Amino acid sequence: MQKIVNYINGKLIEPLSGQFLENINPAEGKVYSLVPDSTADDVQLAVEAAQKAFPAWSKTAAEERTKILWKIADLIERDLDQLALAESIDNGKTISLAKSLDIPRAASNIRFYATAAQHFASEAHVNEEDSVNYTTRFPIGVVGCISPWNLPLYLFTWKIAPALAAGCTVVGKPSELTPMTAYLFSKLCMEAGLPAGVLNIVHGLGGKAGQAIIEHPAVTAISFTGGTVTGKKIAATAAPMFKKLSLELGGKNPNLVFADCDFDQAVKNSIRSSFTNQGEICLCGSRIFVEHSIYDRFTEAFVKQTKALVVGDPLQEATNLGALVSEMHMKKVMGYLTLAQQEGGKILTGGHALKLEGHCAQGYFMEPTVIVGLDEKCRTNQEEIFGPVVTIMPFDTEEQAIAYANSTPYGLSATLWTENLKRAHRVAHQVKSGIIWINCWLHRDLRTPFGGMKQSGVGREGGWEALRFFTELKNVCVKL
Repeated sequence: MQKIVNYINGKLIEPLSGQFLENINPAEGKVYSLVPDSTADDVQLAVEAAQKAFPAWSKTAAEERTKILWKIADLIERDLDQLALAESIDNGKTISLAKSLDIPRAASNIRFYATAAQHFASEAHVNEEDSVNYTTRFPIGVVGCISPWNLPLYLFTWKIAPALAAGCTVVGKPSELTPMTAYLFSKLCMEAGLPAGVLNIVHGLGGKAGQAIIEHPAVTAISFTGGTVTGKKIAATAAPMFKKLSLELGGKNPNLVFADCDFDQAVKNSIRSSFTNQGEICLCGSRIFVEHSIYDRFTEAFVKQTKALVVGDPLQEATNLGALVSEMHMKKVMGYLTLAQQEGGKILTGGHALKLEGHCAQGYFMEPTVIVGLDEKCRTNQEEIFGPVVTIMPFDTEEQAIAYANSTPYGLSATLWTENLKRAHRVAHQVKSGIIWINCWLHRDLRTPFGGMKQSGVGREGGWEALRFFTELKNVCVKL
């Protein structure tokens, strides 16, 4: 059985306690590897290594940091098939999604910030009478990057790439549910010649290893992606210590489908936004609001295409939905189906766990599910389910659609389907979400700010926002 280990000070080492956790292949429901059950002692080693490496790395020329990061991206692309297979086995996602989205995006994250580091500029403010002010930025120090299980390498690199590019050193913790690609990534960093201690990866539980990173006084900033409940706990610990915080949290994202939409595209892409990665993406559109005049037609087409989706072995190219990440998570998602029916919802398709044959017989599979007949205030429409479950509701007016969209405590993303340009802009400005897609979904430009409003998070990632987060700003005033 494969044993994953920590990456600290440029070396692969076992946890100091010698204790490991079981890592389960969700498609088979079986333990297939072991992951360190790290403690505060392991985090202390990692922080010490990062502190030792910081002075030299922070003073390394941006061009040199670019070369090393670019080499890491090259190695990710070289090992795309190996990494995609590892991601699929570890997470339950389809191999096709890992090959087309997760691993290519991880390489793109590294490349984007590798080059961005060389284009970061400061400002000068000249007072013609008596002074010149100039601003400069410098790396903030040792930072903590904690990433989730749904897009493991994709989101891990999304955090560490700007931190490393900015000149920070990193103590990172991937999810204990999906540690494999972070472990393989550590080997690529060693091969690329990343100096010892610049990146340290500590595996383990959030309550132990993650909390130790958040609490450590030498860790100056925390970048976290995960659930809102966990985000609140992190903020409660880190805020009194005056650490910088970037929290990308939950979502309950609306799709607003107006009668003048491109109907076929609206249905096709709403299927994508509902069920990609088994609905285990914080940006998935889990609430679909459809203008009354096309509600029946849309619902019929949506259900038909949902029934055509293939749930099965994630290693088969024809599979559309793989396994949910864990048995516990599947039980949580299934529990919401019971709740939805108690709240008066009607399941039009799906609603059941699936038992497959062969080596996936014990895996955590469920049917993609479509629910109607609920109001916007019920728990099913208010709470993040994070699975292949979507509700559809009709609306009569633009104002009603906007009210439905804004009715949850979340505000991460929203998708609008309309061919009316004025309406598109008008509604986009009134929906309280950090990201608005018009006639598309998950169409990303890495230069743009990424993050949510309300309980969907604090701060922004992406583009210059991430580099600003990992740097401190200083103004220097020179009197002439």
